[in-house]
Amino acid sequence: MAIPKKKVTIGGETFDIPDLSKKAVYIILIILIGIWVLFGFYIVKPDEQGVVQRFGKYTRITSPGIHYHAPFPIETVSTPSIGKIRVAEIGFRSRPKGPPVDRPNESLMLTGNLNIIDCDMIVQYRIIDAVAYQFNVRDLESTVHAASEASLRQVIGKHEIDEALTTGKGEIQDATKVQLQEILDSYNSGLIVIEVQMQDVHPPKAVINAFKDVASAKEDMNTMINQAQGYYNDLIPRTRGKGAQMVKQAEAWAAERVTMAEGDADNFIRILDEYRSSRNVTRKRLLLETMEEILPGLQKYILKSDKSGNLMNVLGIGTSGALKGGKK
Repeated sequence: MAIPKKKVTIGGETFDIPDLSKKAVYIILIILIGIWVLFGFYIVKPDEQGVVQRFGKYTRITSPGIHYHAPFPIETVSTPSIGKIRVAEIGFRSRPKGPPVDRPNESLMLTGNLNIIDCDMIVQYRIIDAVAYQFNVRDLESTVHAASEASLRQVIGKHEIDEALTTGKGEIQDATKVQLQEILDSYNSGLIVIEVQMQDVHPPKAVINAFKDVASAKEDMNTMINQAQGYYNDLIPRTRGKGAQMVKQAEAWAAERVTMAEGDADNFIRILDEYRSSRNVTRKRLLLETMEEILPGLQKYILKSDKSGNLMNVLGIGTSGALKGGKK
């Protein structure tokens, strides 16, 4: 269908322009309005939140899914990702290809004992409040970077260089994370710090060899201490075991001697009781037993004396020294 045209003269020039009726104008306006209305549909991904602004003022948050808002310029929508882990690099910058670029103006800092140390660090964080992230802080990435560097410098300034190089890295990381989170919370930034990781920590290049020698000496010292501790842990229990064994043996010997002494005492008491009941018999028995013990290899004779108690008469020996009934 051909659109009718009409001639219009402007500045002495004649132009042919479409001669649109009011109906055609309305149709075009309706089509344009329909297209404009369609621009109000938007999609919020599963890891995002929709922040709707009406004439620049925040109005509402929308959850993941398909939504509609009044098209621009009435309302605008931003969809920051709340699940994405963002990274801030302190002391260096990664490159898609090649080694990272060193930033000594960020990594060189003073320790608590006034030594210079070169420390690189990575900070991982994410959004937990899309509204605070969108409106409370301008240029939030630069703010996180500056706050991270300031937190690291403050924590490093409270520790000695040996701690930063060896055993104190974990403590420094935890303290830096807490310090950085406090700064971000004071800004009401809507961010949470996930992890703080110290990367390359070393003394300045001019003195790095001397520090390596010191570190090697400390490692040797720790090795010797561990060996001595192991020897101690092996020797002391064995010595204590031997001591306990000797104590038990002494106690057993003492108990044995006491038992023997008690037995001897009981035996003596029984002999004493028998002796008191029959003194002569007991005396003779003790005499005979004693003679048997001290003269075990000799033949012994027991003679009974007469009433006078003179054994010479029993043996038949007279006063002259001769046997009775015989010659001198």
